[in-house]
Amino acid sequence: MKRFLRNFFIKNWGLKLFSFFVALIIWITLMPQGKTFSEKNLTIPLELYNTPPGMELVRKPPSTVDLKIRAPRSLIDQITPANVRAVLNLENARLDQRVYPLNKSMISIPAGAEVMEIYPSQVNLALEKTSEIMLDVEPNITGKLKEGFKIEAVKVSPPQVLIRGPESRIKASDKVRTSPIDISGLSQSAEFEAALILPKPDVRLASSKSTVKITVLIQKENPEEKEPAKKKAQKR
Repeated sequence: MKRFLRNFFIKNWGLKLFSFFVALIIWITLMPQGKTFSEKNLTIPLELYNTPPGMELVRKPPSTVDLKIRAPRSLIDQITPANVRAVLNLENARLDQRVYPLNKSMISIPAGAEVMEIYPSQVNLALEKTSEIMLDVEPNITGKLKEGFKIEAVKVSPPQVLIRGPESRIKASDKVRTSPIDISGLSQSAEFEAALILPKPDVRLASSKSTVKITVLIQKENPEEKEPAKKKAQKR
């Protein structure tokens, strides 16, 4: 028996090895693609949703995650970042929580495919309470009036706006500025509509209205007011 087995494996071993590889190639070629599997790596966006009411995201997690996908050969080329989603649900997030695990249940993927690995396996983010405050609007006046005229007053309507954002980002000393208002060459009062410029990028207007009305009241200079200024300049 031993001699038979020895002769079976050793005799004409080159021909037998060649036959084995030919049979393997034929098997791979004829095997239905649906029964053979391949793997591929994908980088997809990490989506966040259901941020709890009254909370603000102040430290964001990485914008993407890396996946290793396993799927039938007939399906693997159809799997792209366009039909795979990674979604982190923040519905039950807490203010004191910093680390959030990522798992396969968060990945939406075409049927027949399987998520093998997720990297990173967890992400860090931070939430804060939402705060609101009324801030003064400061008009940004540029240019010079026509000679012989002066600004009597500048009125802003409304003079304050309600700002909303993370509590650590909002300060009572902040001001909301307007877009530049050019008064060059004006000789009479005028009204302008100006856009609001917020003091920080992570705060927002509580109202949908993003402009204010600016009224610049202009009047002629009194020659008597200019005379003392001239004498003062000559003394210098």
